[in-house]
Amino acid sequence: MMIDFDTATAGAFIDTQTAQHVLWHFGQGGYEPGSFTKHLLLAIGTADPANQTRLSLGFPGYVAAVQLAQTSETGIATLRAIANGTAR
Repeated sequence: MMIDFDTATAGAFIDTQTAQHVLWHFGQGGYEPGSFTKHLLLAIGTADPANQTRLSLGFPGYVAAVQLAQTSETGIATLRAIANGTAR
């Protein structure tokens, strides 16, 4: 079961720092996270839906942000808006 974090609800889970880290992970700006977060982002990005759901229990913002980047046409733009503090 995949948690569906869409662009309308993502901002409730994703803070500025999380957006910055995920943007960096996808090579879209942002800033480099620490080693734990780098490994976490790799795990989330490569996890199957069941394991992403498990990871979302502890890290809902990171899972929401990675899913947004991977599955939404406007995901990167939404993450940039969150990172810049201009998300609605």
